[in-house]
Amino acid sequence: VAFTTDPRAGRSSQYCTDVAKALNAPIFHVNGDDVEAVVHACELAAEWRQTFHSDVVVDLVCYRRFGHNEIDEPSFTQPKMYKIIRNHPSALQIYRNKLLESGQVTDDDIGNISQKVSTILNDEFLASKDYVPKRRDWLSAYWTGFKSPEQISRVRNTGVKPEILKNVGKAITTLPDNFKPHRAVKKVYEQRAQMIETGEGLDWAMGEALAFATLLVEGNHVRLSGQDVERGTFSHRHSVIHDQETGEQYCPLDHVIINQNEEMFTVSNSSLSEFGVLGFELGYSMENPNSLVMWEAQFGDFANGAQVIFDQFISSGEAKWLRQTGLVVLLPHGYDGQGPEHSSARLERYLQMSDDNPFVIPEMDTTLRKQIQECNWQVVNVTTPANYFHVLRRQIHREFRKPLIVMSPKNLLRHKDCKSNLSEFDDVRGHPGFDKQGTRFKRLIKDQNMHSDLEEGIRRLVLCSGKVYYELDDERKKNNATDVAICRVEQLCPFPYDLIQRELKRYPNAEIVWCQEEPMNMGAYNYIAPRLATAMTALGRGTFEDIRYIGRAPSASTATGFYSVHVKEQTELVQKAIQPEPIKTNTTI
Repeated sequence: VAFTTDPRAGRSSQYCTDVAKALNAPIFHVNGDDVEAVVHACELAAEWRQTFHSDVVVDLVCYRRFGHNEIDEPSFTQPKMYKIIRNHPSALQIYRNKLLESGQVTDDDIGNISQKVSTILNDEFLASKDYVPKRRDWLSAYWTGFKSPEQISRVRNTGVKPEILKNVGKAITTLPDNFKPHRAVKKVYEQRAQMIETGEGLDWAMGEALAFATLLVEGNHVRLSGQDVERGTFSHRHSVIHDQETGEQYCPLDHVIINQNEEMFTVSNSSLSEFGVLGFELGYSMENPNSLVMWEAQFGDFANGAQVIFDQFISSGEAKWLRQTGLVVLLPHGYDGQGPEHSSARLERYLQMSDDNPFVIPEMDTTLRKQIQECNWQVVNVTTPANYFHVLRRQIHREFRKPLIVMSPKNLLRHKDCKSNLSEFDDVRGHPGFDKQGTRFKRLIKDQNMHSDLEEGIRRLVLCSGKVYYELDDERKKNNATDVAICRVEQLCPFPYDLIQRELKRYPNAEIVWCQEEPMNMGAYNYIAPRLATAMTALGRGTFEDIRYIGRAPSASTATGFYSVHVKEQTELVQKAIQPEPIKTNTTI
């Protein structure tokens, strides 16, 4: 295709389709001036695809008459080529002459067809000036019953009956009698079986597996792909187990119900192309709204290899094309001393692309989904297995679809305190996970010290998100700082104004601190601060200047490469957040 770039500069060989040779796919080269040959080649390619279920490529050899667009001047860089193109008859003229010479049609026939097409185009052009798009017009047959932001959706509970949890929990922790797993994996599954038996100490991987299993029981397809997702990058998932003698594979989630269709649950280690795989999963989620479709990065920062997909499609697809997607993106994130390439999932980028207004508190009816329906996506940094369970199930148990960006944990996968009891997963009134509306995802987790609705003696309210909470809580216990409250913002976007204001009212005399482990120019601070200030101002609790920041100093690199430096920084920031002295200014480590 003629353009301002020479073919030799745009690719490494003469034909743009040579890349398909690596796939062993047939390539049909066809002259774009021969319209019947083009039709034949395309039909042949379609038949090949349907017959052999493998890739096929059509190389349509043609040209751009006007270069890049109608107002472009391609002769600036391609004078000889465009001199030939200007004197070359169009494909329409060539085919018209061919038909006239064959005697199959007359000039009048061609004129009538041309007039008919021109009339259709003109009519549609005129109609477009007054056309107001309806969001529902863009939802295909698979999307029947889903709602657009103009149609208010109510909150649904995501708790599951205890007997179902027990049954599926037993199914996904049972291995065939003659199967010989690795001894370490066998121990993992024995521990999981014990979690279900006792109902206590469920870890992250078990919470995820229960989310998958309960959705499967309800008839939903669950799909997970990414680099090393079958085992899990951090050897925590073990969704596919390998017999140590025969090499045979077994997937417990393929056996949740009797005679389960193995296609119901799909977990696939992907190729090493974040861009290609995430793009495919995005398309899959758009065609299958009743499937939980997930892509997991090996480490969160590896997602930058798919930045085009996030920028052009996931963050803005609904705004540009009215197309919804419920795609879930899992991005391992957290500062554990692993260096600048394995610490940050670049949380700030996803928050910066969020479209909620930081200076306007939206309608916050707890029974409605209006706030989430009107934003472009959700960004969460979850800290308990039960809350992870509920946020995954929430993706399916609602009447609309919205992308979900998850800052998934690393060291919390095996953290002694990052555990949930089975009662936090069920729908029984009076159990820990059940609140006024039922059992569901908690956008904010309040302080766990059984505080009353009014605690005037609390001197500091520390707001945070993610695994730094557990380090802050340890420091608080060590110093017996009972006059410090710590709340976890589990859903960063859209911002939980109602729950933040509830906590501000609970602690009327507390100084307000945002604590994070990321540098000041990264993490959630620049997203949280103006929204927190808006919530405070509405209650008369101060302004932006009254928010105290505690975290790492601004930095070009996401993290230090020295473990000893990491430990020093991490220790200092949690100590500052819990210190007995008032925090008078922003504190950077």
